[in-house]
Amino acid sequence: MARNPWSFKEDRRLMELAKSSASLEEAAKQLGRSPDAIKRMALRLGLSLKTKARKKA
Repeated sequence: MARNPWSFKEDRRLMELAKSSASLEEAAKQLGRSPDAIKRMALRLGLSLKTKARKKA
């Protein structure tokens, strides 16, 4: 599976999303990347993203 390199613009956008308290899923959707890719890059950049709380059945 080939990985697409992150651009500086995408890094900045992820930083903005983290600062605005966006969820991991929301960031993935906006950047067109998988939640795992977002999680890895957020860790690399020292960012914290919240995951959406799952509803209890």
